[in-house]
Amino acid sequence: MEPDAAALMGRAKRLHPDLPDRLVAWQRTQGRHHLPWQQTREPYRVWLSEIMLQQTQVSTVLGYYERFLTRFPSVVALANAELDEVLTLWSGLGYYSRARNLHRCAQVVRDAHAGSFPAHAVDLQQLPGIGPSTAAAIAAFCFGERISIMDGNVRRVLSRVLGWEGDLAVRAHERALTEAAQALVPVQPADMVPYTQGLMDLGATLCTPRQPACLTCPWSDLCEGRKLGEPERLPVKTKKLKRSQRENWCLWLQKDDAVWLVQRPHTGIWSGLWTLPMFASEADFKAAWPHPAELQPPVTHVLTHLDWRLHLARAQASVAHEGDVRRVMSRVSEPLLGEGQWVSWSALEQGEKALPKPFQRWLLGE
Repeated sequence: MEPDAAALMGRAKRLHPDLPDRLVAWQRTQGRHHLPWQQTREPYRVWLSEIMLQQTQVSTVLGYYERFLTRFPSVVALANAELDEVLTLWSGLGYYSRARNLHRCAQVVRDAHAGSFPAHAVDLQQLPGIGPSTAAAIAAFCFGERISIMDGNVRRVLSRVLGWEGDLAVRAHERALTEAAQALVPVQPADMVPYTQGLMDLGATLCTPRQPACLTCPWSDLCEGRKLGEPERLPVKTKKLKRSQRENWCLWLQKDDAVWLVQRPHTGIWSGLWTLPMFASEADFKAAWPHPAELQPPVTHVLTHLDWRLHLARAQASVAHEGDVRRVMSRVSEPLLGEGQWVSWSALEQGEKALPKPFQRWLLGE
């Protein structure tokens, strides 16, 4: 049976304003208030936190957030920075397209909006890297716009409380939930901050994917998912991300106090970051470096859509090997930015090159 979008909207309207009023009261007394981005209504800081928190745990984001604000205290300071510097500071946080979009967005805000973020979600969504939920968060937190965020936590919370069994992999079902969410926002703009934060807090602390803490939830007696006896079953989303596998051989080439690094192209995974030279196969690696090399245990780097198996070989280079370095560059697995360079250990330790996580672990032991 096709889920009934009209019935969903009817439930949302019947629960208004009781449901948002309860959440606002709960957030003010029981919600989270200690996170640094909760202490500001400055759009730049809220935007930065929202981008960093996408698919990343709060505990991981905290340090990066503070370091970014120290180095780039305003959106204009971020816009004026070189992309390499932004990527270096982002290094290790993952999903590097976020950092590139962050930089592009800052430049658009500087150039097209005189350094100030637009006040409405519809305009914020026109900026690079800002989707509907991030736009709604900025608009609600900073400008009091009556609009609901719809990130993964909120979809889960609202699917359960409203008993929405529509498959969120289906666009019409996702749209129906979004419209119901909008019908639940508080009437008073002043309530938008605690309501929006309350949705986030509820999903992060009580209404978790497994074993939700229903007994302490402010919506416990209203929750259709709980009444059905299996809130963990919601939300429904059948579409599964297809995973793939990749394998590369990496050459750790060292000379005196420096290591040879190459910069990846501006497209694809790790675009613009610095890595060791990488080869498509063991045969390509051996053809590129026919000298002794010490093999290291391979590692598997797990990305959202990819399991990437990386083999590592360490070798010492000397003046006599300069021609071999050129051969290495002619056999790497994909076109690169520039010809590569020797980078000193002190430069690596000072964070002058943005490295993906596996190479941070290999080269710096982080």
